[in-house]
Amino acid sequence: MSPPIDGVNKNVKLSDVKVAFLSNISMKRLIIVLFSVLCMSAGLTGHAIAEQKHVLVLEIDGIIHPISEGFIKRGVEKAKTDGAELIVIELDTPGGLLNSTRDITQHLLEAELPSVVYVSPRGAQAASAGTFIASAANFSAMAPGTNIGAASPVSATGEELTDTQKSKVFNDAAAEMRGIANLRGRNAEKLEATVLESLSYTGSEALKENIIDLLANDLDDLLFKLNGLETIVQPPDGPKVTLETTGVNIRRLEMSLVEKLLNFLADPNISFLLLTLGGIGLIAELYNPGNFYPGVTGVILLVLAWVSLGNLPVNWAGVVLIVFAIALGTLEIYVAGFGVLGVGALISFCIGGLLLFFHTGTGSPMSQLSISVSLWVLVPVVSIVGLTGGILSWFVYKSRDDTYDTPVIPTVGDVATVASDLNPKGTVHAKNEMWTAICEEEQLPVSIGEKVKVIKVDGIVLTVSRI
Repeated sequence: MSPPIDGVNKNVKLSDVKVAFLSNISMKRLIIVLFSVLCMSAGLTGHAIAEQKHVLVLEIDGIIHPISEGFIKRGVEKAKTDGAELIVIELDTPGGLLNSTRDITQHLLEAELPSVVYVSPRGAQAASAGTFIASAANFSAMAPGTNIGAASPVSATGEELTDTQKSKVFNDAAAEMRGIANLRGRNAEKLEATVLESLSYTGSEALKENIIDLLANDLDDLLFKLNGLETIVQPPDGPKVTLETTGVNIRRLEMSLVEKLLNFLADPNISFLLLTLGGIGLIAELYNPGNFYPGVTGVILLVLAWVSLGNLPVNWAGVVLIVFAIALGTLEIYVAGFGVLGVGALISFCIGGLLLFFHTGTGSPMSQLSISVSLWVLVPVVSIVGLTGGILSWFVYKSRDDTYDTPVIPTVGDVATVASDLNPKGTVHAKNEMWTAICEEEQLPVSIGEKVKVIKVDGIVLTVSRI
């Protein structure tokens, strides 16, 4: 008889142990098989989804800049990779940068699948740069109540161009428009007039003049009217395809978080606000050093403003005037200018805001006004900054005014009370007056309410130390 095995119930038969062991093995195999089937099903499902007929839709709403150019490039690549029937760009733009526009037209002309630019919704426009983009697609469509044209190029420096320079810029843009129009079989003469004469067309006028291919009430109507149309993807020698857009799925490509942030920053009103708030933060830090929060916030906002301006056709003269206004506002803190510097800062700030995206010497009036700081933003901001600065300057002036017939100036050895933390700069109360003070102590800050001794008087600035 076999000896008992430790840890094994003597009443359990060997056959029972075998059955349990085999059951465990069978269960493991069953789990593995089910997992494999699940993975294969998921792969087949994903492949089936990828193979479904669909169109990829992108939305461009706003100024054409490097961010929108990168987004369209990504959309064209994704549409090709996912096997989309075509790519649709819903466009509403007042214009933008010429370099970004040329890159976008190149992406559309070299795309390996059909492209459609749809000017929508109602009330939208494809002005300036938008005209080039719409003309570069295989099909160009417009919603009712939209317009296209006014494609005259605008200088991005704000400098006055000579007649020779202006002629070169306009002729170059006109030649590009002619080339695109001829390649896509559109009315080259009428499209060239949008550049040379800044002409603009409604949807029905553009359709009549063979500037666009069709009018559509909405995206579904657009896909319905596109069905069965033929086009050469990459003319003149590219493949000829027939669109099959009945019952296709509509997939939308959204901007990434970074693209949304950069696109949000690439707005003239946002740029102006960032410059303004950043400058105010720096002035606040200089007025009350040691707090750090206004200064750090101001620097961050100015960096964001720099990023924003880098994606826009900025007039750097406007930037210089706004920076000059910040400098004058800073000097007003340290120099008793009786408000003269503050008034100069306000005037410089106002003119800088007006000139920030203003361009002279080129382009049509519509093109020049397409990218600018809105008066609905400029006027309130200038008014608030001017009113706040005026009130603060009045209080500062009153605090420096001769309240007494014989002003009492602290002398060396006088005792003062800290009115705001000295770190090392702040304010103290001495001889019934508020004074700017600098503390010469290693252990800072000196807190409000502490007593300090005057060790030096330099105009209206006191040098103090702990008692």
